[in-house]
Amino acid sequence: MRLVFLLYAEDEALMPADAVYEQNYKVSGIFEQLQQDAAEFPDTMEQRYGAWAGLMSLCRLVFHGGGATADYLPARRGQLFDPGVYPWLDTPWLSDGVVLNVLRNLLVVNGERISYRALDVEQIGSVYEGIMGYQVRRMGGRCIGVKSKPQGAKKQLTTAIDLDALLTLDGANVKKWLEDQAQTKLPTKAARALKTASSEANVLEALAPRIDRELFDGPQPAGSLVFQPTAERRCSGSHYTPRSLTRPIVEEALRPWLERCERKPTAARILALKICDPAMGSGAFLVETCRYLAELLEQAWIREGLPPALQPGGGAHGEETLIISRRLIAQSCLYGVDKNPFAVNLAKLSLWLVTLSKDAPFTFVDHALKCGDSLVGYGDTEISDFFSKVQLTFLDEQLKVLPKLSTARQTTFGMDSRDDATDWQKRQELAHQEEDAKPLKLVGDLMVAAFFNSRKPKEREEKARVYAAMVGDAFRDEGLNEAVQQLLNRLKDGEHGITPFHWQMEFPEVFNRDQPGFDVFVGNPPFAGKNTIAKGSPAAILDWFKHIHEGSHGNADLVAHFFRRCFNLLRPGGSLGLVATNTIAQGDTRSTGLSWICTHGGAIYAARKRYKWPGVAAVVVSVVHVLKGNYAGKKWLDGQSVDKITAFLFANGGHEDPKPLAANAGKSFQGSTVFGLGFTFNDSSDASDETSGTPSPIKTMERLTAKAPKNQDVIFPLIGSEEVNNSPTHAYHRYVINFGGRREEECRHQWPELMKIVERKVKPGRIGLPPKNAWNKQVAAKWWLFGADRKELALAIDGCDHILVCPGGSTATKHFSFAFLSSNQVYLNTLCVFRLGAYDLFGLLTSRLHDDWSRFNCATLGDGLRYNSSACFETFPFPAALLEHLHGSQEAAIQRQTLESLGKHYYQFRAALMVENNEGLTKTYNRFHDPEETDSQIMELRRLHSEMDQAVLNAYGWHDVPTTCGFGLDYLDPDEDTQLPDELQDRIDSGSLFFRNAEDAIDFQDQLKAHGAISARKTLPWRYRWPDSVRYDVLARLLALNAERYAEEVAQGLHSGKKKAATASGKAGRRRGRPPKTPPSSQGGSLDLR
Repeated sequence: MRLVFLLYAEDEALMPADAVYEQNYKVSGIFEQLQQDAAEFPDTMEQRYGAWAGLMSLCRLVFHGGGATADYLPARRGQLFDPGVYPWLDTPWLSDGVVLNVLRNLLVVNGERISYRALDVEQIGSVYEGIMGYQVRRMGGRCIGVKSKPQGAKKQLTTAIDLDALLTLDGANVKKWLEDQAQTKLPTKAARALKTASSEANVLEALAPRIDRELFDGPQPAGSLVFQPTAERRCSGSHYTPRSLTRPIVEEALRPWLERCERKPTAARILALKICDPAMGSGAFLVETCRYLAELLEQAWIREGLPPALQPGGGAHGEETLIISRRLIAQSCLYGVDKNPFAVNLAKLSLWLVTLSKDAPFTFVDHALKCGDSLVGYGDTEISDFFSKVQLTFLDEQLKVLPKLSTARQTTFGMDSRDDATDWQKRQELAHQEEDAKPLKLVGDLMVAAFFNSRKPKEREEKARVYAAMVGDAFRDEGLNEAVQQLLNRLKDGEHGITPFHWQMEFPEVFNRDQPGFDVFVGNPPFAGKNTIAKGSPAAILDWFKHIHEGSHGNADLVAHFFRRCFNLLRPGGSLGLVATNTIAQGDTRSTGLSWICTHGGAIYAARKRYKWPGVAAVVVSVVHVLKGNYAGKKWLDGQSVDKITAFLFANGGHEDPKPLAANAGKSFQGSTVFGLGFTFNDSSDASDETSGTPSPIKTMERLTAKAPKNQDVIFPLIGSEEVNNSPTHAYHRYVINFGGRREEECRHQWPELMKIVERKVKPGRIGLPPKNAWNKQVAAKWWLFGADRKELALAIDGCDHILVCPGGSTATKHFSFAFLSSNQVYLNTLCVFRLGAYDLFGLLTSRLHDDWSRFNCATLGDGLRYNSSACFETFPFPAALLEHLHGSQEAAIQRQTLESLGKHYYQFRAALMVENNEGLTKTYNRFHDPEETDSQIMELRRLHSEMDQAVLNAYGWHDVPTTCGFGLDYLDPDEDTQLPDELQDRIDSGSLFFRNAEDAIDFQDQLKAHGAISARKTLPWRYRWPDSVRYDVLARLLALNAERYAEEVAQGLHSGKKKAATASGKAGRRRGRPPKTPPSSQGGSLDLR
């Protein structure tokens, strides 16, 4: 880092240019001399010394200053060049050969000399940011380098794997061991070959696609030193953050402030700004903020006149105004935090480079760039409230220190460091302030330690009381002080250690002004999902997030907590602009972050849902800007002017998750769970009359019903998603014994043979359940009943000849599809059941509106979907026209009749198609969504589907929605080892995965196959659907309608004091029979969901 700084400063002509410096100190001059020595004495370079000592002398000169005159080389100071911080650098005897290699790597690339003047400061910082999160390790055995891209990482990593240790494992364990070591998932082909590998050659051949031969040309010898990525590196990754990314974010983050200043801020208002990056890395966002604000400050000086320092006689007279403006901005306005101390030093280096003056020390930023965990720490109010609660008063005087520190900071650190005296004054002042704030920080650290050293809230509170009581005497009692330090060491040390960061104590000048808080936050917080957070943090970290962020979810990505933290630390009217993953607008991450912010005084005023990281393949992010308060200016979503931006990053709708509607309650149910295969009859291979926990053969059922016909009263057809999805007629092939909630005595008396089966094949397993919860106790006590005694489903469908079902429920399905079944069957919990059996309901639920709504709200299981009644049906806002009574308006009646007719025609056409092709719903819809499918009947099914969609849109009154479909991909998982052409990779990165016609979709798929991104036999997960813009528009309208309907129901008192309707629990079935081929055309007359 020292050498990079010196090379940059020399290229910028910021170092002396006389012969003494050029011939004795200049880094590039030392390099040229070493090259000449190597040409003349190539065999003795490793025995020659002197170059390293010369470089260390230069570093000391930079730190202390020196020369014939006072301004020859001013003292730069700064930790980077402080010989007291890195004394070990002065001790090694490094040969001139080693120094030559180091300088050659820094100055020459591909035979060409590097010009550091042509590099952005961010590029220099990013080089070193790239090595953060690595450690040097000595390998015990021979090693190879395995490439991987762990979940959440931004780019590919190489991990050294102990080959000798790998070869000692058997085939069953080698895959798991290797995937754990490299934090990656092997392709199926490689995993299979690795399992059967019997020699070193076989292992290397199996891993060939993953071995990084650029870094490891072959197995390296035992004892080799390697640069190994840590868990932190695997979680986050790193790229160069270019100005093309940071500049627009910084400008947009400052736009609301500039608008309040009418785009002509005064110099005083600019220098009063407080802007922070909560995860600063190498400082790219701070550097760009420095540049941008410096430009604004220069413009203000043009309007108002130069400050005294730049006028004749001033301390900076003659200095370039841009440099002075940058130095003032860096020392007055910029703040940053990072939990990696190396990153803090990098950020300081970046700001030194961008503010470097030929005649002045480094800008003093030690008070503003600090090390700690941005998300872990307490505020002074929280600490004060706790001490008041436990009635400890010794902290009262300490809390009075913060306003004093604030005043001192504002007067001391904002001025430019023009000489050694000013720099020394700042360092002394900072040291005094750190000492004054030490007791408060100690208390905060101990409160954090109490949280992480305990598991339960009461235990945490009690430990906090004990720790707090220790603090008062710790400064006087050496034994207590040692105990306190041990507690802090336990918190901070180790791979998962935490350094708390108490914002109000670290930056008192920001939080002790008239309107406390930062004006702006900018940055690119680390990307990490729940599992990644848990792996790289202390065990209680998820509890901590839920503790500090009310209403948050443990499943939320880390970025949601950065949004919350930054929003809470903004002053009123402040704004933030952060880079995030696309999960910021999805699921629990949205609920924890943007939804909470937007419902607690925040407003999203600009966002880009998909933004490709410049210059890096396969990294696509979201960028979101939020104001704390109301915003009346222009809002921009994906470059388009909009009136509103929701937490879903839609231009319409609400911010919260959709709410269950009372109008939909009690009309959808999850099927029953059969607790014990011994209740069932089946001709599967494991069917047996004797074996406990297995089905009985069908012939056994036939024998029992022939012997005693009344056994038919409690034996029912059993049907689940398997039959509905795979059978062309949705025919059942299983049966179940269902005593329907009857008492044991009655069952023994009426159906003794069936009770014997259940007693033999089910009872042992049921009564053996551990009594750890009420459910286990219930099913053990009522062992003769196949499920819980629940009657809601049976009551709901009583009197219905037919009902509608959707595969999903407790298992995954590939497509959401609906079918009519006879009501006299037992429905498994892999089905969702609807008590309404009309074709208008079928048409509406089959439409793309409900399909996209369900995909948006449903849970997933692997690559499959799970239709959930409470999330997908109860929340769905049906069109008002179809909610009206049968005798409603003529227009509503016409719309119902139209949808009824189209739904019936679609259903009957699909049913006939499935029977003719002998294909179930899954295979039929596989063909429906396949761009290579040209069968005329499939084409007709697509046309009928679009016709039905239009009828549903008309029922909502949304005549402006275009319904033209194409072939789209909701996700794409190409082989990560494949290198694709730039044009194809750019298409994938930009998310342009929708094709208007089948030919283009097929061509795209063929290109991926040709380049090995997918196997030749694999087809992509195509969906014949609307473009994303249409889908998002319709989703936004449905979300808005859900919020509107829910508000109406609340006003009507339909949600006050009522328990949630039971919609997703297993229900007991009734007597069942074979479904007819054609259900009735309109059972119930209309879709009356009131």
